[in-house]
Amino acid sequence: MSLMDEAYVEAVLSAVERIPAGQVASYGDLAEYVGVGGPRLVGRVMSTQGAGVPWWRVVRADGRPARGLEATALARLRAEGAVLVGDRVDMRRCRWRPSLS
Repeated sequence: MSLMDEAYVEAVLSAVERIPAGQVASYGDLAEYVGVGGPRLVGRVMSTQGAGVPWWRVVRADGRPARGLEATALARLRAEGAVLVGDRVDMRRCRWRPSLS
């Protein structure tokens, strides 16, 4: 699997689809889960291909949603029962741990 090929994009989007409602993963978490690339590459996939998956469940390492989409993402996360602290998700309580899913 090479960076940004169709298989990589599908692996990232498939991982995002596995994140349960009310939980989140950071871009770095997803890169680690997929096993290729890094947070920026996952961000690139999400920005260009992520509209059809629950994109609001992918946040920065500090729990903040993607820039420019904060209000929508936080509203959706709140509706799903994610624990929010101000303008970010409580990563300690809401981080998706695939080994436990």
